[in-house]
Amino acid sequence: MSNLDIEQGSEAWKELRLGRVTASRAADVIAKTKTGWGASRANYMAQLVAERLTGTAAEGFSNAAMQWGTDTEPQARLAYEFRTDATVEQIAFAPHPTIEMSGASPDGIIGDDGLVEIKCPNTATHIETLRSGKIAEKYVTQMMWQMASTGRAWCDFVSFDPRMPESMSLWIHRIERDEEMIAYLEKHIIEFLAELDGIVAELSRLYGAPTFELPLDERGYSADDYLSQ
Repeated sequence: MSNLDIEQGSEAWKELRLGRVTASRAADVIAKTKTGWGASRANYMAQLVAERLTGTAAEGFSNAAMQWGTDTEPQARLAYEFRTDATVEQIAFAPHPTIEMSGASPDGIIGDDGLVEIKCPNTATHIETLRSGKIAEKYVTQMMWQMASTGRAWCDFVSFDPRMPESMSLWIHRIERDEEMIAYLEKHIIEFLAELDGIVAELSRLYGAPTFELPLDERGYSADDYLSQ
């Protein structure tokens, strides 16, 4: 099945991302407290260990607000296309070109250089974004890993809430590629993956290797490669 035929959120999409570090969780990899690594890093590590040992994707938490975001995203994408006169192409997953077992699922590919990341939050969060003009750091990290994985130069962040007046329903801000931040992320994700490999190997040695084998990583593929299929 072509990457272009796989819908984000589907079982096939979950299999593409199984056991891999993805952009939506990149902030967890580098999460720190005053005393060391944050709990979210350990929790994400445990999730990926379990996925690799069982071949089963972790069940993601969902609530009404998250379902609203999923249901509203297509409308947000159309609003973005109308506002920017851009065509958004969708793909399921783009593996990082050099770091195996990592990659990203951007909300859209734009032209030769761009991406789009769409959020459809609750109204209070959307209003705060309109007033502050700021993007949460975890989303900036997510977009940077998307750019690292796809080779793209910029990503438009979109906050969309159709419950607001039309002039206030769509907020767009462009984040440019930051090579220094990407290098920082790559360093820590490589270290995280090495630690993950070690834990899987240790558990397999102590308690028996799992019969499940992860699918081969599609090395060297980029977003552009998928769009050319």
